[in-house]
Amino acid sequence: MERLARTLAEQSGVISRRQVADLGLEPHDLRRLVRRRDLTPLHPGVFVNHTGEPAWIQRAWAGVLACASYDSRRRDEAPRVDGLGAALAAASAVRAADGPGRRDGSEAIVVAVARDRRVLAPAGITVVRTFDLVDRVLWNVGPPRMKYDEAALDVALAMSGEMEAIGAIARAVQSRHTTAVRMQESLAGRARAPHRLFLESVLADVARGTCSVLEHAYLTRVERPHGLPSGRRQVRAGTISGVVYRDIAVGEQQLVELDGRLFHDTAEQRDRDFERDLDAAVAGQGTVRLTWGQVVGRPCTTAAKLSLVFERAGWPAGRPCGAGCAWAEAA
Repeated sequence: MERLARTLAEQSGVISRRQVADLGLEPHDLRRLVRRRDLTPLHPGVFVNHTGEPAWIQRAWAGVLACASYDSRRRDEAPRVDGLGAALAAASAVRAADGPGRRDGSEAIVVAVARDRRVLAPAGITVVRTFDLVDRVLWNVGPPRMKYDEAALDVALAMSGEMEAIGAIARAVQSRHTTAVRMQESLAGRARAPHRLFLESVLADVARGTCSVLEHAYLTRVERPHGLPSGRRQVRAGTISGVVYRDIAVGEQQLVELDGRLFHDTAEQRDRDFERDLDAAVAGQGTVRLTWGQVVGRPCTTAAKLSLVFERAGWPAGRPCGAGCAWAEAA
């Protein structure tokens, strides 16, 4: 029973029928443990050591053990986590890496298995089949999970829209578990990834610290289709704080600054941004600062609001970009 207690402690109180057998217990021993409520079934062949609601980490362990494959080792070998043949994937792997500080969720546990396996997923578990499982998993953590770069990229690629994908990238980079460069390297191995070209460009911008994708999106999604005045790009300006480059200057009095950062930066960076805006005000220029969400996620309403700003400066009014334009929601 000491080995059973040790395995339960290592696996957050969760164990599989096969692991119980590997520890030398007989089927009648397992039935007795269940009858005494020392173990409670969570999935077919998977048990937890209490009768209450399982914690998220216990549901995660149960998902991995329910989908495990033991074909790669003999029954008389000691239990090995890296012999399970299953690991947390996508959002579940990201959640596990975030640690206990994050609030538990009720979403399905995502488990990855080798591409050549067929697994009937129990309720509450989503099974994904993947290539190179052995090399893409951290087998030395509990429960085993896909490497963060791979899992975070899977989350971004599963998003339905570009803005949602950008948000997933932002959360991954902000977590400090990965970097834009490492996610670029992971993306390079995905030949058929959705949003591939767009995400490559965004990751490249984040890695370089630039926002050329955002600048292009402003031109093609906000300015040009809505008939807004064409601004001058990267305008060199001398200010009382030194030389700066304005993202977009519309005439002499109106500036548009594009904030290409995917998440809140340091206090020093924010201070520099506000200093730029204050210098512009000293020079008699108004500044509008736009983010990814305003340019990529809500280009039509952003254009309508900018049109009102530009009209006050004497520019002609803009126009809706088409029949489905959300211009009227903001104008």
